[in-house]
Amino acid sequence: MANKSLDLHRGAGFTLIEILVALAVLAIAVAAVVASVSGHVSNAAYLQDRTLAHWVAMNKVAELQVAKGWPAPGTQSGESLMASREWSWQVNVSTTADADVLRLDVDVFANKEQKQPLSALVAYVGRPPAEGAATNTGTGSVDDGGQTP
Repeated sequence: MANKSLDLHRGAGFTLIEILVALAVLAIAVAAVVASVSGHVSNAAYLQDRTLAHWVAMNKVAELQVAKGWPAPGTQSGESLMASREWSWQVNVSTTADADVLRLDVDVFANKEQKQPLSALVAYVGRPPAEGAATNTGTGSVDDGGQTP
């Protein structure tokens, strides 16, 4: 009779091996969830940076389109403040087959040391009208080169 009570008592709990296997499975599952969440957060931050860089590029194009002067062909660079951050930009102004249209290639970087732009934008700007001439507000167009976030 003593053997029966000992057998019942022995089968009532978990062995150390079973507990270790359960903890290992749980640790692997938690590590996978943490990796997934971490990847999602870093991707969201990257997309936010690309969106802000695209806005900086669009603002630069708008500045050049409404400027009174005709930008000279060549490269311009500078910094702009957007969302409490300094962004570096570079604009390459080049001529086109139409003498009254210039091509603007705008690249925006998160900082001056960065080599790969977060946003690359191509836009066209028309020659401003002469003084006293009728104005045409539809003088420019924008092509983001497939870089829209």
